[in-house]
Amino acid sequence: MLPDVWQLVKPRWKSLAVGLVLIAINRVAGLVLPYSTKFLVDDVIGQRRLDLLQPIVFAVLGATAIQGTTSFSLTQLLSKAAQRLIADLRRKVQAHVGRLPVSYYDRNKTGTLVSRIMSDVEGIRNLVGTGLVEFAGGLITASVALAVLLRINALLTAVAISMILVFVLLLRKAFKTIRPIFRERGKIYAEVTGRLTESLGGVRVVKGYRAEAREAEVFSSGVQRLLNNVLRSLTGTSWMSLSATLMMGLVSAVVMYMGAREIFSGSLTLGEFVTFTAFLTFLVAPMFQIVSIGTQVTEALAGLERTKEVLNEHIEDDDPNRVVSLDRIRGEVEFRNVTFGYEPGTTVLHNVSFVAKPGTVTALVGPSGSGKSTIIGLVAAFHNPDSGSVLIDGTDLSRVSLPSYRVQLGVVLQETFLFDGTIRENVAFGRPGATEEEILNACRIARADEFAEDFEKGYDTVVGERGVKLSGGQRQRVAIARAVLADPRILILDEATSSLDSESEAAIQKALAYLMQGRTTFVIAHRLSTIRRADQILVIESGRVVEQGTHSSLYAARNRYYDLYTKQHGVESNLFLAPGEGAQADGPEQVAEEAGGDARLELLKAIRPV
Repeated sequence: MLPDVWQLVKPRWKSLAVGLVLIAINRVAGLVLPYSTKFLVDDVIGQRRLDLLQPIVFAVLGATAIQGTTSFSLTQLLSKAAQRLIADLRRKVQAHVGRLPVSYYDRNKTGTLVSRIMSDVEGIRNLVGTGLVEFAGGLITASVALAVLLRINALLTAVAISMILVFVLLLRKAFKTIRPIFRERGKIYAEVTGRLTESLGGVRVVKGYRAEAREAEVFSSGVQRLLNNVLRSLTGTSWMSLSATLMMGLVSAVVMYMGAREIFSGSLTLGEFVTFTAFLTFLVAPMFQIVSIGTQVTEALAGLERTKEVLNEHIEDDDPNRVVSLDRIRGEVEFRNVTFGYEPGTTVLHNVSFVAKPGTVTALVGPSGSGKSTIIGLVAAFHNPDSGSVLIDGTDLSRVSLPSYRVQLGVVLQETFLFDGTIRENVAFGRPGATEEEILNACRIARADEFAEDFEKGYDTVVGERGVKLSGGQRQRVAIARAVLADPRILILDEATSSLDSESEAAIQKALAYLMQGRTTFVIAHRLSTIRRADQILVIESGRVVEQGTHSSLYAARNRYYDLYTKQHGVESNLFLAPGEGAQADGPEQVAEEAGGDARLELLKAIRPV
């Protein structure tokens, strides 16, 4: 663990070195007062040498001034350095967590990750700040005190040291016992924080099902586990404090007994005995400091271990095979005998093969849990196949640099996620450098302008956490505008109009139809009438492609797709209507014109030239 600590403080070793020098000066200055006692008792008072009184007083005053100045400087130097280190470590952990694969997020709760980033690093200040000052200063003081004690009386010093060493061995064993308790505390705290985050985020569901009491009980149970852990650690530290107190009393009693005998024998003066007693306090004091700050340091080391676990996780890009950087892609996606499972021994996809040509629409249909979202996850490179391969323009996606690929990927999900920012910021999330006109054009295409401009602050309206201040349809339109602005080559639509009312849906479907022109699009749809104009439809069941073809061919085959479609007969939607089924197969210009005339077509062209 010490090498890990050194790696943290290494960039600030100069500040640390200056701090240690200041600590040494501070503690040596603090020894002037007790050391001057010997001269005050034996010389000034015992021998009535008043000429020494003034120098002693000035020496004490000077040492006190030095001690105060160095204490102030230490606080400014090391405490601030510790806070900067905490900030840097938080940035490092957050940046690392942000680059971890999706599978890591599947295994860890959001609240747990927040605790790792914010809380686990907090104790590091005890390794660099006040904890280091107290511990290092105590060791320096003890070293000087030991030298003085040996000079005054070696026998008394040897007796005291032997008793202190026994106590140090007991402390070492105690800290080994208490350290796992602090490590467990961090784990419990992360779990409790995770559940609390979920509960607060899902407050509408909690209230809707009148589950406030149940959530309070779950939280109370977690808090009780945390309390039990804290009580265990307090019991351990209390025993250590008790041992330190008893040790101090025992050492003092022995020194008092032996010191008195040494004075009567003439081997020790009264001034030397008073000085010896004072310096013995400086020798024993670090033992109490170890007990008081040792728990803080132990907790900090436990947090550092948990932080190290996160930093040791391999990031997505940390793959020597990902050496291919893509330029602008055509958008051909091929699944070649792909088999995949989230956990070893469990297979979700079985030997899936298909080709999505550039500019075509591929619809995925099937019951829940059939593997549709898993296929989309592989297209987005959230996972790698266990066997087989996913190819992008003929290049194995497992060899492609993820940033160069995902910058050409657009996603509109059923569960729309918006950040707690303005409408403008959420639309521009995929293209932070977009101009104001491009952002407004994207909003108009997605019909987000119809509600955004009615707000008092317009596009500067804050949407709230997860977009809670907007309706479901409004959130979806913002998400569609975000995809329009991103201008992706591969577009993923997961029930992209599911949250819209009928009137808004009809308009948005027209814009989406144009948006998909020239892009390789994957559509997950439960309402089968929305994908009748798709270039190909894949029917997925139990992780296998059981049927593949156009709506007309699959409907005519009267197999699984026919069964699914007829069960949903009467669903009202006109997106992708096949020729001869009540609508004409319009081209992109006509679709855009129906969505709002030439003006909307020009907006679309402003986003992407046609």
